Amino acid sequence: MKKPTITRATDLGHPEGPYELDDGRVVYANTYASEIGYWDPKTGKQGTYAFVGGGPNACMLGTDGAIYSTQTPNVGAWVAPEHRPPSIQKTSADGKVEILVTEADGVKFDGPNDLTFGPDGRLYFTDSGDWAPDTKPHPGRIIVIETNGVAKVLEELDHVYPNGIVAEPDGSLVWVESYNRCVIRRKPDGTKTTLCTLPENHIPDGFKIDEKGDFWITTVSSGGIDHVGKDGTLIDFLEVGGTPLNCCFGKGGKLFVCDMGPFDVTGAAITGQLVEVDLGVEGMPLFRGAIG
Repeated sequence: MKKPTITRATDLGHPEGPYELDDGRVVYANTYASEIGYWDPKTGKQGTYAFVGGGPNACMLGTDGAIYSTQTPNVGAWVAPEHRPPSIQKTSADGKVEILVTEADGVKFDGPNDLTFGPDGRLYFTDSGDWAPDTKPHPGRIIVIETNGVAKVLEELDHVYPNGIVAEPDGSLVWVESYNRCVIRRKPDGTKTTLCTLPENHIPDGFKIDEKGDFWITTVSSGGIDHVGKDGTLIDFLEVGGTPLNCCFGKGGKLFVCDMGPFDVTGAAITGQLVEVDLGVEGMPLFRGAIG
């Protein structure tokens, strides 16, 4: 791959799960600050979009103008000063923050991680639990929230730490599993396929889809992004440095990557960055919906 142009917004805390708003600002989950933060690439301005408490991990915009975010109170050794239950939160445009759902089919969430709307308008997310690769304390789940706000367990998984998740135009879901480095596709009929296993030391976190249907997967331990074809073929590797956690496509062929800086799960790190990569590759428009 030709080396792309890279610029950075620094000192953002612990940025995760970004999303580009219609006005060009990039919102992100600033986990250790218990907030949804924002950065404006045009002006360089950055700040707090909303304080949500707990440990937000990913966010995206709904058709109702609200920001939907996953809430994971504990991240490694870090514990949020103002506890919120593992949940999905909704931050309205007027700043109101509410907890939408904390359980599915009578089972309380262990730790919602990444989320996506599907073409059916429903909200899907991974329930990963605590990051603990040595003990693997929680089984993974894929959860769906109906537009009426009722949550259901779509898939019961092993202790694989399901992480980033996206929806494809035909309604298929694709997610990555951090402990085993697998990329999984689930078709609307429930059929599952392992598309590929990423190379050793390429632990997947978040990812998005480009206009051709390829996946751009942030791999936290590699210092970069794995470019994977929609058929699971490993195409290329983009080095960005640091500890890349998640990404989103922006207008004009830009890819925004959340980098936590030196790996730290104690909450002490405040050196996170948003990395703007000029790929010249457009992203597939993400689906939107609204809950409740």
